Amino acid sequence: MKRITAFILTMALGSAMLAGCQSTPAASQAASQAPSSEAAKPVEITVVTSYGGDDGNRANYEAAYKAYETATGNTVKDASGTSNEEWKAKIMADFETGAEPDVLFYFNGVDANKLVQGGKVVSIDEIRKTYPDYASNMTDDRLGASPADGKNYSVPVNGYWEGLFINKKVLKDCGVEVPGADYTWDQFLKDCETIKSKGITPIACSLQEVPHYWFEYCIFNHGTPATHPKLPASSTDEVGKAWTAGLNDIKTLYTKGYFPKNTTTATDAETFQLMADDKAAFAIDGSWKIGWFQENAKSIDDFTVTYVPGENGRKSTDIIGGLSMGYYITQKAWSDPAKQKACVDFVKAMTTDEVVSTFGATAVTALKNGTIAKSDTDSLEQAAMAMTKGATGITPATQDGLIQTARTALFADIKNIATGKTTAEKAIDACLAIKG
Repeated sequence: MKRITAFILTMALGSAMLAGCQSTPAASQAASQAPSSEAAKPVEITVVTSYGGDDGNRANYEAAYKAYETATGNTVKDASGTSNEEWKAKIMADFETGAEPDVLFYFNGVDANKLVQGGKVVSIDEIRKTYPDYASNMTDDRLGASPADGKNYSVPVNGYWEGLFINKKVLKDCGVEVPGADYTWDQFLKDCETIKSKGITPIACSLQEVPHYWFEYCIFNHGTPATHPKLPASSTDEVGKAWTAGLNDIKTLYTKGYFPKNTTTATDAETFQLMADDKAAFAIDGSWKIGWFQENAKSIDDFTVTYVPGENGRKSTDIIGGLSMGYYITQKAWSDPAKQKACVDFVKAMTTDEVVSTFGATAVTALKNGTIAKSDTDSLEQAAMAMTKGATGITPATQDGLIQTARTALFADIKNIATGKTTAEKAIDACLAIKG
């Protein structure tokens, strides 16, 4: 039977918000966010997020925005999709053609520079001039200031970590021990070979669609938490050599046959399903993926999450994480008297302590009071909390420092590096040559 605890909790939260007049905290907050009787009549707002249909937090997102609809009378036109390079490109194209949404859940690093520099989104300081309590439950210095001007524009739901998800049943069937905090890259390669010999795919990953996480950690294995966020100037400088070595590690994994046979053509959803079907042992993904396992695993106890195996100067307990995404209100919506308050109310409703906690009590957070712990935390969530608690270092993803077009080009070339159609050095230099 599929795990549905997260969904049930989300529905409970939604019901509390729908009650409106009842004396539950969530209901009281939702009711307080509803427009007064003197406010404009209900409106429809368009919202774009990364909580697409295959996202583990999709059910949490739907429950939260539907509760907002009931509490306010407004309607949400949801246009969410999967967070990949195509999704990012479409968002930018929509802004360029005047088809941008009213509220956008998006990255707060260099990906959003064009939006900030073009005046397409509104700063939190500007919003607070009219709505002083906007994002008041958040710690400002954790919101993720824009690198373009140092101001805060987005309100995060929760942060993220990236770790190694493990199918314990597959490991047991293959006679492989579940990795611990001191798991090394050499041990990992040895285990992958054992798993492969049993006719099982060692690593669930689509090099075609989402090579991001293996890119990050393979590069991280040739650096440190201090050096990982740095971008190379070329493939021949110190950072560039680390990138080259990391990308060649991915090529080694491919050459050894540790990825799915269709890794260069399959979607992320297709390859990741191998984990739920007990046909793959390992996958690197983020904290948001816990919800996916809770919805898709036959038994949640068959899965755990731990540190990605390390080598060289990186300890296995050094992890990638931070607060990289949040809700923006667009200038277009802010300038619309009929939509302005509706958008503010939406973001406030989606970022209450209660709602944020349903999206990931195990993740990094900007909440002043921290997330609210669940009473029935499952074994996968417990493993995630133990992992973050035991982390010896944390660093943001290096890919967040690349502009979107450069990152798209590099990620598109990872499968070509793996298959020998190009070299890591050529792919890196081509990526860095893209300036806008």
